[in-house]
Parts: sequence; structure tokens; C-alpha cells
Amino acid sequence: MSGHLSAELLLEGYRQGIFPMSENKYDPELFWVNPKERGIFPINGFHLSRSLRRRLLKVDYEVKVSTAFAEVVRACADRKDSWINQTIFELYCTLAAKGKAHSIEIWQNRALIGGVYGVVDGAAFFGESMFSRERDASKMALAYLMHRLDHTGFKLFDTQFLTEHLASLGAIEISRQQYSYLLTEALSRPANFLNPGYSVTASDVVHRSGQIS
Repeated sequence: MSGHLSAELLLEGYRQGIFPMSENKYDPELFWVNPKERGIFPINGFHLSRSLRRRLLKVDYEVKVSTAFAEVVRACADRKDSWINQTIFELYCTLAAKGKAHSIEIWQNRALIGGVYGVVDGAAFFGESMFSRERDASKMALAYLMHRLDHTGFKLFDTQFLTEHLASLGAIEISRQQYSYLLTEALSRPANFLNPGYSVTASDVVHRSGQIS
């Protein structure tokens, strides 16, 4: 695939159940991926550990939405093995400018310490990547993201692959056929990630998340 993929074509790929990657962040080429087994987070199925619960309730941080989207993507790419090359970075920033990609950010003392970002379409959220600069910061962002999705109409949270880390937080693996069905259903429904009527506190996230272990 050439590096001239448009944001519109990228979004259409997600609608078809595929997503782009590069071999590494220095490789200019992209390729489409359609996993045989797909990772998803059941909405409202986040596993909240007792240590993360305590961390969330400490409230020595601030949660923001899409105020530093590009910085979140850059932070996610700032690791040895990253599939986020310059083309992918620019495409997601374009989608964010169109309101089709968002980030949840954890700030502490005016510094960005963690975050997660993804693409939205209909009632589907396609999770892309997350990062931490402080202990549990990415998990905190994920907890707030899960609460937001659950309360703003989303029906599908796609994690692409199931890692051991995501499985420990409640993600599961389903077949390509099951995913296709859930995707079609989610794309046919409306959701509003930036719903102006939505508000949240740390207590809300802790008490309305999935099981506590």
C-alpha cells in the first residue's frame, strides 16, 4: 500500500473490518490487517483492580478529552517496536480534526502522563494504542474511556488484537465472523463521544466499572 492513503479511505477500511499498520515506525509503507481472531472489550466489562481503584480515587490528576491528540499519538509511537509511522500519525491527526478520532488524556501537574486514542464511527470505537509515563496512567485513561463509551451510546470497543495485558483488564477474543456481525450492528447505531450531557467523576468510574478483583 502506498503512503498516499487518505483519511476517508482509512475510515472506510475500519468500516470493512480492516485496519492499517506498518512494519515499524521508520517504514513508509502500510498494509491492511484483518485478524482471524479479534480482540474486543465488552462495553462495561472493564476489570478494575483494587490498586487501580485506589489510584483513581486519589484524584491528584486531571482527565481531558482530545486536547493533545497529536501528543498522545506521538507518545504511543515513542517506543522501540511501534507500527505508527509518519503516514499513520498524520492520518489519525486528520481524522481527529474531522471529529473521527479522539484521545483520553491523564494530566498531572500540567504534564501529560498517560493516554489512549482511537477512531470512532457510528457506535463503534476502534482502539489504537495507549501509553504511560507514570504507573497505571494508561489504565486510568482506559477506565475513563470505558465509562464514557458505556454512557454515550457505544456498542463496540475494538482492541484489534488480544494481548495478555488487555485480557487481564477484561478484553476477550472473538472470531472474525462474530466481529463482522458486531461491527455491522455498531455502525448502524448512533453514538456521541463528545455528548455535552455526559459528565464523570472518579467515583463514577470506580463504582460503575465492571467487576473489581
